[in-house]
Amino acid sequence: MRNGTGRRKLRIRTALAAATVIGLGATALTALPAAAAEESVAVRYRHGGTGVDQAAPWFTVVNTGSTSVPLSQVKLRYYFKGDPGASYSYACDWAVRGCTQVTGTFGTLANPTATADRYLEVGFAAGAGSLEPGADTGDVQLRFHRSDWQPLDQFDDYSFGPAQTTYGNWSKVTATVGGVQVWGTAPAGNEPTPTPPATPTGPTPTPTDPLPTGPTVPPGGRGVLFDDFDYTGHTDPAIAAHGWTIRSGGGGPGVGDAVWAPENVTFAKQGTNSVMTLRTSTQGSGASTRQTEVHTGVRKFKSGTYAARVRFADAPASGPDGDHLVQSFFTINDLTAPMADDYAEYDFEYLPNGGWGETANVLYTTSWETFRPDPWEAVNQHTEARTSQAGWHDLVLTIDDTALVYYLDGKEFARHDARYLPERPMSIHFNQWLIDLAGQTSTTPRAYEEQVDYVLHVKDQVLTPAEVAAKVATYRSNGTAFEDSVPAS
Repeated sequence: MRNGTGRRKLRIRTALAAATVIGLGATALTALPAAAAEESVAVRYRHGGTGVDQAAPWFTVVNTGSTSVPLSQVKLRYYFKGDPGASYSYACDWAVRGCTQVTGTFGTLANPTATADRYLEVGFAAGAGSLEPGADTGDVQLRFHRSDWQPLDQFDDYSFGPAQTTYGNWSKVTATVGGVQVWGTAPAGNEPTPTPPATPTGPTPTPTDPLPTGPTVPPGGRGVLFDDFDYTGHTDPAIAAHGWTIRSGGGGPGVGDAVWAPENVTFAKQGTNSVMTLRTSTQGSGASTRQTEVHTGVRKFKSGTYAARVRFADAPASGPDGDHLVQSFFTINDLTAPMADDYAEYDFEYLPNGGWGETANVLYTTSWETFRPDPWEAVNQHTEARTSQAGWHDLVLTIDDTALVYYLDGKEFARHDARYLPERPMSIHFNQWLIDLAGQTSTTPRAYEEQVDYVLHVKDQVLTPAEVAAKVATYRSNGTAFEDSVPAS
C-alpha cells in the first residue's frame, strides 16, 4: 500500500420475513492438516469501499467442516503492502454477530514480499458464539486506514480484490482454527503460525499498531453531507447554493388549502450553534394554515448513515394546544407508479397530539416498500413508542445491505427487514404539517415549532451514534459549517 401519508393505521401491513441463503459450493484451497480435518472454514470476501483513503475488506466465514467451530478459535489474515513508517487504524462498521465481538490487530510479516509486508488479523470474542456445520457468520464489514488519513494505493496489496464486489471464496485471505491453517494461501514464506494465548500471569501480546481507543472517524472526505444550518434567513442565497430547497406553494401532505410558507423557516444562534426552526401555524382552517418543509433539491442519497439533532415540542409556541401535528426527519424518493417496487421512504415522525387513530403522543419510525394512493394499500414496517418525546433528540438511521436500523439518543429504537432497502437514491427532508383540523377546532391563532441543529449523511458507511457525535464535533471544532462531497447519482 503506497501513498497515493388518515394514513397511519391503514398504511401498516405486517412485514414478511426475508432470508438469504449462501451456497457453499467450494472447499478450502489448501490441504487440511489431520488435526483440523473435522474443523474447517471457508472465507468469503468482497471489496466494500470506493474511497482512496481507507481499505474496506468485508468477510463472511462459513463452517465447511463436520463439527461445531467456536469462533473465538478462528482468525483471519488480510495481507497488504504498508507505507514506510505509517501506522494504521482499524474499525468495524457492521457485523451480524456484533462489532463488539470482532477484533482487529495489525502485524508485520517475517518475510516481506513485493505485495505484502503487513497484515490485519481479524478475530472473534467468546460472545460471538460458534458456527455449526454449514452455518456462516453473516457480514463482517471492516475498514482500516492510515492513522494520518493519507491516501492508500490498494492495487499493490496481496489480499485486495477490486473485482470482488459480491461475496465469493477468496484464497488470498487465510484462516486458522486453533492456530492451524485451514484456508487460503499466505504470501510466500508467511504461512500463519499459532498465536499463544495470554495467560493470567503473562503479558498480552502487543499488536504492531494498537487498536484505537475511540471511534475512528475521518475529519471529512468524499461522500459526506454535513450542514450546521448557519444561514441568515430563508432568502440567504447560500441555502440554494448548498443544495437545499425551502418548499412553497400548495400540495400534500396536510390539510386541504394549506400552503407551504418559506418565511416560516428561520435561523438563529443558540449558544455557539446555529439552529433552523420550522414554524407551522393555523387559525383552524385550511386557508389559514401555513406548513413548512426543507429538503435537498436532488436525490443522491442511498446507503450509509443519516443523522440529525432535532427538537420536538409537545406544546405550541403560542396559542391553544391540540392540533394533530407531524414533526419529522426522513429520506424519500418518488412513487413512479402505484405499488412500484423501487419506491423508498424512511421516517422519523413525532405526533405530539396523536392522529392517525392515536389519541396521545407517539413516535413512529417507518420503512416503506411501496404504496397505492387510491384505493389505499401500503407495504411497510413500523415501530412506535407511545410516550412524550418533547426536547432535543439525536436521530440516526443506518442502511446497509442487510437491514435498516433506527437509533434514538444513542440506543437502538428499531431494526427493519432487508426487503425494505432502497433501490434508488433519495432526498433528505425535514417538515412539520397538520394531518387534519379535528384535534383543535378553535379559530384562535396558534403556532408550533420543530428545530434542527444539524444534519449529517455519510455515504456507504455505517457509523455508530458515538461515531456520528465524534464526526459532528470534529466539524465544529474545525469551524466547518457545511460540506457536501456526496457525488451525484
